[in-house]
Amino acid sequence: MADLSFYVGVIGNIISVLVFLSPVETFWKIVKGRSTKEYECLPYICTLMSSSLWTYYGIVTPGEYLVSTVNGFGALAESIYVLIFLFFVPKSRFLKTVLVVLALNVCFPVIAILGTRTAFGDANSRSTSMGFICATLNIIMYGSPLSVIKTVVTTRSVQFMPFWLSFFLSLNGAIWGVYALLLHDIFLLVPNGMGFLLGTMQLLIYAYYYRNAKPNVEDHEEGLIPSQPLLS
Repeated sequence: MADLSFYVGVIGNIISVLVFLSPVETFWKIVKGRSTKEYECLPYICTLMSSSLWTYYGIVTPGEYLVSTVNGFGALAESIYVLIFLFFVPKSRFLKTVLVVLALNVCFPVIAILGTRTAFGDANSRSTSMGFICATLNIIMYGSPLSVIKTVVTTRSVQFMPFWLSFFLSLNGAIWGVYALLLHDIFLLVPNGMGFLLGTMQLLIYAYYYRNAKPNVEDHEEGLIPSQPLLS
C-alpha cells in the first residue's frame, strides 16, 4: 500500500505540475496583447496562497515530501503569473489587485505560519492546525475559477474562462483524493474531493457556453473574440 501511495503521489505531482503550467497560454496572450483584458487574477492569487502554505505543511509533516516539493514549484510558477498580471493590469484595477495580493499572498501566509508556530509547541499540533488551514484554502483555490462565471454568463462567451486550469484542477483533485485515501489523510481528502466536484462543475459550464457562444460582432472585428471560443 505504501508503494502504491508513492506511485499515485508521483502521478499527482505530474498532474499538479500541469495545473501550475496550464495558465501559460493565457499569460502568453496577456503578454502579447499587453493587457489583462477581462481575465481574473483571483485564481492565481488563491493558488499562490494555497501552494505556499501546502509547501509549509509538507515540510512540517513527516512523510509528506511529495506535497512540499510540487507545491514549492507551484508557488514559484504562480508568483510569476501574479507579477505578470500586475504588470499588465489596467490602472483602474491595479490598486485593488495589489491590495488583494498583499492580503492573501503576504499577510495571511505570514500570520498563519507565525500563528501556528507560536500557538503550538509540538510539530504534530502545528501540522494538524496547518492542515485545517490548507484544506480550507484548497477548496477556495479549486472554486476560484468560478469567479469569472459572471463574465461568461453576461457575454455568453468562454473566451476569458480558463479551460485548461479547470480541467487540470478537476483531474488533480481526483488523483490527490485517491492519494489521500491511501494515506488516510483527511486534510488532503476533503479539499481534493471538493476540488474534483468543483472542477467538474466548471467544465460543465464551459461546455454549455462553448456550444452556445455568440461572439460580440464589435469584439470579433477588433480580433478580441475569434470565430471559435478560445481555450484560455
